[in-house]
Formats: sequence, structure tokens, C-alpha cells
Amino acid sequence: MRLGEQLIDLRRRLHREPEIGLDLPRTQARVLEALAGLPLEVSTGRGLSSVTAVLRGARPGPVVLLRGDMDALPVTELADVPYASQVPGVMHACGHDLHTAGLVGAAHLLAGRREDLAGDVVFMFQPGEEGYDGAGLMIEEGVLTAAGRPADFAYGLHVLATDFPRGVFAARPGPLMSASAGLFVRVVGAGGHGSAPHDAADPIPAACAMVTALQTMVGRRYSPFEPVVVTVGAFHAGTLRNIIPDEAVFEATVRTFSAAAGEQIARESVRLCEGIAAAHGLRAEVRFVPEYPVTVNDPAQAAFVAATARDCFGPERFREMAHPDPGSEDFSRVLQRVPGAYCFLGAAVADDHRGLPNNHSPRAEFDDSVLVDGATLLAELAARRLAPAAS
Repeated sequence: MRLGEQLIDLRRRLHREPEIGLDLPRTQARVLEALAGLPLEVSTGRGLSSVTAVLRGARPGPVVLLRGDMDALPVTELADVPYASQVPGVMHACGHDLHTAGLVGAAHLLAGRREDLAGDVVFMFQPGEEGYDGAGLMIEEGVLTAAGRPADFAYGLHVLATDFPRGVFAARPGPLMSASAGLFVRVVGAGGHGSAPHDAADPIPAACAMVTALQTMVGRRYSPFEPVVVTVGAFHAGTLRNIIPDEAVFEATVRTFSAAAGEQIARESVRLCEGIAAAHGLRAEVRFVPEYPVTVNDPAQAAFVAATARDCFGPERFREMAHPDPGSEDFSRVLQRVPGAYCFLGAAVADDHRGLPNNHSPRAEFDDSVLVDGATLLAELAARRLAPAAS
């Protein structure tokens, strides 16, 4: 079976059996099986179902890390594909099955070029990207020094169901994806009868004022050239229309594109909610919880990715993004420590990618014909960094 056929078969087997979080035993077993027979030093995680594989080049040189995330989402699949998820309520709605298969492909390609490599390659198969900070945990377990010395360069890619045409790579220097944080607010009042609000302490109007004020704050406290996104995605209060509840709670996701903006909104959002509560004679319990930092591409490495993609696939197959993507990514933790770059790969199932269901949608579909190109780019990035003349 040719490599492309092998990767598509692997991707579809992974898609049928998706797993969530840090414990991915079936996925891990599939990866280990797919890597069997290659000249790799393979280890598995202690606290999570990760796989780390090291390919030793024929001569000494730098260390290049390549990463693919493996976890799925708690989404019920509605896409009409013959290899749909067989696990109720779980779906590879973000394309991580393609990332895993693509990294396996890169391992096969580079293993075949081992004699030409001056240095080592670390393949980072990571669980728990979707909110579990799997990258941080793998860093704690030593993935960045898996080759026996620190990684010198790091690269990864993410498929997109829309946004870009199929087969087109995209990236930019500097901030590529936002930092993420959670804002959790509990407004504490005193319940009572809906007909006599003066005899109660109604938390709902105060919580509503906070939601509105957070949006106003973004538009008035931050430069339009320093994007900040605050979205309240959950709001809960009360049980019946004529009962004033004791409390109202809401949760928001916060996205920023610089550490300074993140630090500022961490302070100001808490102060704002506490102040509004006090103005209503209430109390607010507010938690601002940082999640992933900004994903920042090293400018030189972003240029290297762009040049490599254009050289391998043609100038029309790479686009430099004008703006960062507002999603977040825990590969940011790797890029905080290792010079590198992250890029996107269009995997739209239709020639016109516009308007297709996006990543995380229960109807999201990804064209696995892009697998070989994704694997080729990752392998080529490592091979060029480890070319004898470059070491």
C-alpha cells in the first residue's frame, strides 16, 4: 500500500474511534502500530497517553521537533461520511485525526532519509490539546529534551475545514493565534418573590449589566489595533419567572493577542464585575483563569516555512495571513521555549471553501487528500534544517 493510502486508512480508523482528553489508549495503540518497524526510539507518557519518537540522523546536528495532536471533541457527529464516529457524543471535529496521521507520514518519510540527516527529529504525538494542556504536560515530562538535548526548532500544522482553499498552506510571523482565558462570575444576592423585588437583592440585573459592560470595556479601554474578544457563552439564573434567585452565574471566554493585553483584561474584568456588584448592593465572586498563551511564530522560522512551502508546492500554495486567527492552541507553550512556527493547511471538501461548516462543528468535514502534502511539508522542514550544509 502506498504511503498516501496508508495515511488515509489510518486517519479514517482514528476518526471512527475518537477519544477525548489526556487518556487516549486506542489512539496511542494505533500510533505505536503505525510507527512499528521504523528506526525510532519510542517512549510513552507517564501521566497521559502521549507518544514521543526520536529519529537519530546519521551525523550529529540540531534537534527538530514536529508535533501532531491526537484528541477529539465532545461533539455528536452529523457529517455524512462512511467513516463517521462510532463513539456516541465524540467526534474528531477539529481535524486532529489528520494531524496524527500526517505526523506518522512525516516519520515514515524522514526515516527513509535518515542517512541524509545531520541531527535528530523528535515526533511529538500529543493528547489533550482541547482544553487539557497536553503540550504543557508533555513539556513537564521532558518532550523538549527527548533527544538528550534541547530542541533547536519546532514546527506543526493545523488543518482547517474552511477559511482557505484545499491544499493551501497559510501562516504569518509574530502572533498567529490568540491567548485564551476563562472569566467565571457568580453574583450573590438574596432571593424573593418576583412581585416584590424591593424585598430581595436581585442578582440578575447586576449580572446582565456586567455582560453589557464587558463588551463596552473592550471597545473603550483597548485600542482597535490591539484586538480583545470577550464572549459570554453561558448564563444561568433562576428557576421560574416569578422567583428572584439567590444568585446568577455566567462564564466568558477571553481572547487576546499580546501578553500585555491579557494582563490588562485580567485586572480590569475582575474589577469591573466586582464594582458593578457593589453598586447594586451585591457581592460578586470573580475568577479570571489563564489557559493558553499567544501562539507566536518566530519571524525567521515563519519565513522558512513560507519559503519551504512555496518551493515544494508552488507559490500559489502558500498565503501569508494578514491577521492572526482568534482560536487558541497549546503548541504556543512549545513556541515559548523553542524557535519555530505553526501553520494552517486548507482541507476543505469542496472547491469553494467559503461557507462550509467550520472546525468544531458537528458537520465539519476534512478532505484527507491533503495528508501527504501535510506530511511532506513537516518532513521537508526537518530535512532542510538537518541538511549537512545547514548544521
